[in-house]
Amino acid sequence: MATRYLACDLGAESGRLMLATLDGERILLEELHRFPNGPVKRNGALHWNLEALFAEVRAGLQTAAARGLPIQSFSTDSWGVDYVLYDAEGRPMQPVWHYRDARTARGVERVRACVDWPTIYEETGIQFMALNTIYQLAAEPPERLAQARQLLLIGDAFNHFCCGVARNEVSLASTTQLYNPRNKTWSKKLLDALGLREELFAPIVPSGTRLGVLRDALARETGLAGLEVIASCSHDTAAAVAAVPARGGDWAYLSSGTWSLMGVEWPHPVITTAGRDANFTNEIGYGNSVRLLKNIVGLWLVQECRREWAQQGREYDYATLTDLAAEARPFAALINPGDARFVSPDDMPGRIAAFCRETGQKPPETPGAFVRCALESLALFYRVTLCQLEALIGRKVQTLHIVGGGSRNRLLNQFTANALQIPVLAGPAECTALGNALVQAIAQGHLPSLAAARDVVRGSFELETFEPRDRAIWEEAVARFEPLLRHTGSRPVAC
Repeated sequence: MATRYLACDLGAESGRLMLATLDGERILLEELHRFPNGPVKRNGALHWNLEALFAEVRAGLQTAAARGLPIQSFSTDSWGVDYVLYDAEGRPMQPVWHYRDARTARGVERVRACVDWPTIYEETGIQFMALNTIYQLAAEPPERLAQARQLLLIGDAFNHFCCGVARNEVSLASTTQLYNPRNKTWSKKLLDALGLREELFAPIVPSGTRLGVLRDALARETGLAGLEVIASCSHDTAAAVAAVPARGGDWAYLSSGTWSLMGVEWPHPVITTAGRDANFTNEIGYGNSVRLLKNIVGLWLVQECRREWAQQGREYDYATLTDLAAEARPFAALINPGDARFVSPDDMPGRIAAFCRETGQKPPETPGAFVRCALESLALFYRVTLCQLEALIGRKVQTLHIVGGGSRNRLLNQFTANALQIPVLAGPAECTALGNALVQAIAQGHLPSLAAARDVVRGSFELETFEPRDRAIWEEAVARFEPLLRHTGSRPVAC
């Protein structure tokens, strides 16, 4: 008998409610409701419009109910690090900050005054990023934190909105840089050092925790009485990795989208000086596995270029930009995607051009040249990241699985295979929603294990294989790329 699950997948550009139907050894995904998402700029600051997003989820639930089909459960996944504070009456406190807001620089300075970086990494195993929750909370006015009764991370706030149970699921909690993966608790050492109340943070629960049923009022409004809410993997990358259609242990993954998250699934944290210096992160995955990975600015580079050109009256869709990039001259200019300037929004073409001028390169002049520069640079950065990863785990990676929306970019997939000189398997594109739904199925007892869930993914979707090409040409590009890493303080690793 077919079983159905609702997955709310909140992304940085859009959100969607997906209906997953598990029928024997196959799973089918159907998009029920899609809505735009993005930061709201008020008085120069970046926020999330939480109420509007809640309204969209409500609308998606109503669309699901209109189908008249039995649905077993619901869960939300989201990006990491951002949070919602609740007041003493249990109401969300405004604003809900966006991780790209410039206030995080103030938070970094405040944290540095209280605790040193080696201690933070030893406690959490999380890479330094100014947008991490630890720095966002340090940027909060003390009086606002004093008024707050509870903190929920974004995806968990949506689960709470639906069922009224306040829990932070472990995969999302691990992105905060306030979670200790060895002790499997909030880091008391860091909370004490920063003067943060432990009771502010809602309890942590494992991936696949059954929270409760839809709140009465929401059930009446949507017509989904009795729908169970599950904390599947609340972090979108954890959900995506749960659905990677891999076998064996010699593979790595790349969750490709606005961010590129590249790593391996590992049985325990790898918290070492080498990992700290290479800025690797130990986030938690399904079954308390460790996602040893690096967060890399991904197709954000192209998204922001496209947005800038649109503001100038030059509209391009992504397919057109990729075609223009394919026609542009190879390796005309390269950038270091790890440079901090590329994290911020606005005038991405100008930022790319400035980096090129600083490093003695002629800046790109056409949209195709800008996009090719971004894609080739990303592929070369993946190469450096994979080399660092292999050094950390003491094992060679034989295959890379690319999942997420970026897996549709065939040009970047081929560049990645060329740069890494290993086969790349691309797909599925909707791995995040799949993982969300499959963890729900495991929690409900409809699938016996994560391995069985991955078998279902392999049996349900066609993967495209990209074999490496042009080794000599890409090795020359690597030699050009490594000095660009040194320009901004990165430490390249020879392969």
